[in-house]
Amino acid sequence: MQGQQVYSRLGSFGGAAPGTPSPPPPPSPSPVRGGGGSGRRTPGKSGAARGSQEAAAAAAGAAGWGAAARRAAWALLAALLRRQAVFLFAPLLYVAAMLLYMGSLPLDVVPRIITRSAPGSVYRSPQLYARLRPDMDADNSTDALATVWRQTYKGGVWRPCIHNLTNSLPESNGYIYVEANGGLNQQRTSICNAVAIAGFLNATLIIPNFHFHSIWKDPSKFRDIYDEEHFVKRLQNDVRVVNKVPDFIMERFGHNLSNVFNFKIKAWSSSKYYKDVVLPKLVEERLIRISPFANRLSFDAPPVVQRLRCLVNFEALKFSNPIATLSETLISRMTEKSAESNGKYIAVHLRFEEDMVAFSCCVYDGGDEEKKEMDVAREIGWRGKFTKRGKVIRPGVIRMNGKCPLTPLEVGLMLRGMGFSNKTAIYLASGKIYKSEKTMAPLLEMFPLLQTKETLASDEELAPFKNYSSRMAALDYSVCTYSEVFVTTQGGNFPHFLMGHRRYLYGGHSKTIKPDKRRLAILFDNPRIGWKSLKRHLLNMRAHSDAKGVEMKRPNESIYTFPCPDCMCRLNKTTHSKPILHTR
Repeated sequence: MQGQQVYSRLGSFGGAAPGTPSPPPPPSPSPVRGGGGSGRRTPGKSGAARGSQEAAAAAAGAAGWGAAARRAAWALLAALLRRQAVFLFAPLLYVAAMLLYMGSLPLDVVPRIITRSAPGSVYRSPQLYARLRPDMDADNSTDALATVWRQTYKGGVWRPCIHNLTNSLPESNGYIYVEANGGLNQQRTSICNAVAIAGFLNATLIIPNFHFHSIWKDPSKFRDIYDEEHFVKRLQNDVRVVNKVPDFIMERFGHNLSNVFNFKIKAWSSSKYYKDVVLPKLVEERLIRISPFANRLSFDAPPVVQRLRCLVNFEALKFSNPIATLSETLISRMTEKSAESNGKYIAVHLRFEEDMVAFSCCVYDGGDEEKKEMDVAREIGWRGKFTKRGKVIRPGVIRMNGKCPLTPLEVGLMLRGMGFSNKTAIYLASGKIYKSEKTMAPLLEMFPLLQTKETLASDEELAPFKNYSSRMAALDYSVCTYSEVFVTTQGGNFPHFLMGHRRYLYGGHSKTIKPDKRRLAILFDNPRIGWKSLKRHLLNMRAHSDAKGVEMKRPNESIYTFPCPDCMCRLNKTTHSKPILHTR
């Protein structure tokens, strides 16, 4: 490339001849304090240079260490790949590293696990009532008693149709003696089933003996509760009934009933069992004893047996004259106190006695004091039943399943939500309410016209009944029978018999509110629900009870609760029905 000019971006410097390569540029001059173009070095300049050199050396050292660490990691990975079994220990190494890491953290930074109770598992009804009461008090214009039953005669009217027999009875196959155990309505079951079996076996029935129970502690006899003369007369064409065993029969057993053969019959035995097993022994012995007798006959039986059950329960069993007389008085006084509702009132069967609360194992708002009282009550009433080894009690689950007795507060909240105003008269059928002074106060605030047999009758009027639980229950039964609305809160024999009796009187409709307690538990445990939303849910629940008022008996259901179609016949839709008031 001789003779060609070479371009340098620094231009010509000095007196170099053309074509001569440019020399390398000199180092850039270091800045000089105070500016100026002189290239003289100063002490400040040389110190900065030494600092730059040291920093460069440190960076070079760090880079060297990083390169060494990478080489070590690659070497370790290569070794692990050559020995794959080492990977089996990798999870252990990971766990150990995590434990070391967690151990180095302070405890105050570890997150807490907050558990929330399941909806409906906790009793929070008092808080709900306190929050919704202003809205409830402002919404008090409706009168649900006038419109509560809209489907009473849907599908036709049902009327009693128990056919009376006029044929004479054949010779008896022997005598049957039964012991009716339990409370008022369990004894009623025994009586009805005993008559049905006696008629089915063509036997003579001795007036049932009422077994004294340590819980009810009622020494009442049959004639103290029921009209014995009417009972015998009403059954005279169907079953022979006498009040004692003839002497010539008792002579065979030394006038001692304990010498009489006693059948231990399984619960819910079929009528075929009585025919195949009991009847031959009856014919042989001429007198047999069945004790205990409650629930010793299956719900499903031949028509002849079902007819006798209907006849006894709805026609032959009338309360004795003292009970019937005071019942009429209580009904009359309750009607007078319901003048603003045209004589209509609500009857509530409330099961919130101490023994009921204890047996349910539910937890309310009484704290440690309530727990101690319930533990003592459970041990007294059911010694060892709730404390035996392996017994697990889950109060929250019990509440969610709708098994907890409703409190008076919850009953009032439910009825107000169903549209019943505070001017509605209520009859409360119950025993001694648990902590009544505290628990009854909210219900009385919501329904100041509430009455009981103790407030309707004087002490003198109640004196013959006070120490007899079955007689007191009979008074409640009568007043509840003739209410416009009956509310059941806990199940049991009382509401089951009463619903059937009301169906028999009111054209097949029970006129009963049977709340969905599982749904209630969730509604009353909802901290965000408003009054309008709660009322909408409860009105739907009331409408559901109306729709279920007329129901047919299905297999394995009691004829005493569902008298249609065994005890009643359906008339056409245009026929009107009025209550039949002849069974008080």
